[in-house]
Amino acid sequence: EMESKVSEGGLNVTLTIRLLMHGKVRGSRSGGKGETVKKMREESGARINISEGNCPERIVTITGPTDAIFKAFAMIAYKFEEDITNSMSNSTATSKPPVTLRLVVPASQCGSLIGKGGSKIKEIRESTGAQVQVAGDMLPNSTERAVTISGTPDAIIQCVKQICVVMLESPPKGATIPYRPKPASTPVIFAGGQAYTIQGQYAIPHPDQLTKLHQLAMQQTPFTPLGQTTPAFPGTLGSVAGKQRSSIVLPLPALTMFPCICPGLDASPPASTHELTIPNDLIGCIIGRQGTKINEIRQMSGAQIKIANATEGSSERQITITGTPANISLAQYLINAR
Repeated sequence: EMESKVSEGGLNVTLTIRLLMHGKVRGSRSGGKGETVKKMREESGARINISEGNCPERIVTITGPTDAIFKAFAMIAYKFEEDITNSMSNSTATSKPPVTLRLVVPASQCGSLIGKGGSKIKEIRESTGAQVQVAGDMLPNSTERAVTISGTPDAIIQCVKQICVVMLESPPKGATIPYRPKPASTPVIFAGGQAYTIQGQYAIPHPDQLTKLHQLAMQQTPFTPLGQTTPAFPGTLGSVAGKQRSSIVLPLPALTMFPCICPGLDASPPASTHELTIPNDLIGCIIGRQGTKINEIRQMSGAQIKIANATEGSSERQITITGTPANISLAQYLINAR
């Protein structure tokens, strides 16, 4: 009965639902000068706010009566499906991926959402046809968890309705520390007399090249002046970077194929060794599945990285990094970023 009231907007309840989205999604949703979001606000009647800042993630806060929230979610879900359809027109993929949204829910309400022995979440999955996953861990520096919903737009809308019912029936207990995405520091790579930042699978020329690179390398070695190319890389990257500095976008392999990631340095400083200790419970995210992440870090930094085997009774693992100061600095940076 409560669910039907919520569905019809019969309950005069104001709810706030928080969504976690990747930064690049915001661009596709905002449209020209935020027109898409403006349209969603006007047509749904909900307040929709998007967190600001140089973060890889955004928090989208949707507030309003239940019927306004459902209208906003419907518009978001259908917009996402439209984006997927458009991206598939240029792709060779044959199966259409589902629409996926991530809600941010106070951890104190997640028990009610899962239900005894997982009964509630199973019921929601079966009645809506959507996939629902509640994260086991809380989001960093918060008391909130991510709840991932995926499926067709209609399944997602029904799923959000049922989650709202649970949240209304089981208010959060105690104070909630909201999750706030941290600003991203992007690695800077120097190749062919040009600095690049990593964005997804591409390297983009960095506007404030030398300053950032000096901060990263933490050393006084002079760099090749901008506009000059290094003889180490005839043609390809160096010459292109010189001609089209403002618009060039290079796939990552174009940079990582080179043996040294900082070819702009005038001389290669002697190799040195640096040791780090990492907690056992974090080592998995640094190594990645079948060593993919640590190999990526080795390739991007140009450093040799050895991870010691776990020792009995110790809660930490030793990591040994060998290379030039710039290689070591970049390897440390990438490990910390993981």
